[in-house]
Amino acid sequence: MAAGSKIYGETARGASGRTRAARWLKGLAISAALGMAVAPAAQAADTVTVGLGIPLTVDSGGVYAIGYELGFFKEENLDVKTLVFQGAGALLPQVATKAITIGLPLPEPVLSSYETGKSPLPVVYFYNAIPANEIELAVLADGPIKTIKDLKGKKIGVGALTWGTIPGTRALLRQEGLTPGKDVEIVPVGILGPGFQALKDGRIDALNYNSLWHTMLEFTGVKIRRLEYPATFRNMNSNGFITHQDTLRDNPELLARFGRAYTKSLIACDANPQRCVEAFWRLQPDAKPKTDNPALALEQAITLTKLRMGKALRTPDGKTRVPGQFDLQTIQNFVVAMHKAGEFNTDQIPVAKIFSNQLVPQFSAFDIKAVQARALATQ
Repeated sequence: MAAGSKIYGETARGASGRTRAARWLKGLAISAALGMAVAPAAQAADTVTVGLGIPLTVDSGGVYAIGYELGFFKEENLDVKTLVFQGAGALLPQVATKAITIGLPLPEPVLSSYETGKSPLPVVYFYNAIPANEIELAVLADGPIKTIKDLKGKKIGVGALTWGTIPGTRALLRQEGLTPGKDVEIVPVGILGPGFQALKDGRIDALNYNSLWHTMLEFTGVKIRRLEYPATFRNMNSNGFITHQDTLRDNPELLARFGRAYTKSLIACDANPQRCVEAFWRLQPDAKPKTDNPALALEQAITLTKLRMGKALRTPDGKTRVPGQFDLQTIQNFVVAMHKAGEFNTDQIPVAKIFSNQLVPQFSAFDIKAVQARALATQ
C-alpha cells in the first residue's frame, strides 16, 4: 500500500449530530485516501466524501478499492472517502446540508419529498449506480410461501426502520392486496448475519434485503426462494449517486470526474473480478473472511462481484448499458404505481428535475480497452 494512505472503518452521525449511525460490520466502512497525494507541483486533490446507507461489502467495496489501486481516482485528481450512515433517513440530510459531497441512497425518500405539502430535498441524482431493482423478498425454499400474496399474516425483516426500501415494499404489498401493519408486519432485524439467523429461526418469514446479500445467505447452505416482483417494481433503479443541486449547477466537472473514475473502476472489476476482490481485502484486511477454506471464500467473493458488475453494466438480456444513465420513463411509471398504492399523495413529481442525465456522456469519455488491459496486467 502506498505511503500516506489512511484506511479505517468509520460510521457517522446524522445531520444534527443527534442521529448516531449503527456500528455495523466493523471495518467495512472505508474511509481511504483513494486519490492519494499528487506531485508537489500539481493542484491539490479535491476531497469527495461519499455517504452510504449500508456498509460496503466485497462486491461494492471492490469498486472503490480497484479504483484506488489502479489510480483512477488519482488521475481525476480526487481524494475519495466513504462514510456509512444508518439508512437514507440519516444519509439524506448530510447531502441536503452539503455536509458531504455525494450520497448513494435509494430513490423513494427523495421522490417522496416532492409530495404535495412537503419541502423537496435540494438534491439531484446524477449517476445511476444500480440500474435495476436490487431489493428482493426472499423466503425459505422449503416453506409454504410462493408468492407475495402468501405473506398475509407474516413478518418481513429489514435492516432498520430507517431504510429507504420500506416505502417501496409497502407499495408492493398493497398492490398485491396486502395492508402493511395489518396483514403484514415489517420488523427490524439488523443486516447480514442477524437477519439471516432470524429467517432461519423462523422469527421472520421473509427477508427484504438486496439480491447479493441473499446470495450470501445461499452461500451458507440455506436454500431460499425469491418472490417474483411485478415489472413496475422490478425494473425501477435502485441506489444512485446524488449531490446537492448547487453542486451540479456550480461544479459539474467535479461530479463528472468522480463518475468517470467510478465507471473505470466498474469496467476494471468486470474485466478482472478476482483482482477487484483482492484489492478490497488489501484495502480493508478485516473484511477478508476468516476461514479454513480460503479458496471457497475467494470463489464466492468473485461470484458476488461478477453479479454486481453484470447488473451495473448490462441489461438482463445481455445488452450493454450506458453507464450512469437513468430511464426517466421507468421512474415515472414507478411514481404512478407508488401513488396508486397510497405511498405518494401525488403522481405529479418532477422526475426529470430529480434525475439528471446531464453528465452521462462524460462518464464514458475514456478508452475502455485500455482500462480493461490495466485491470488484467500483472500486479
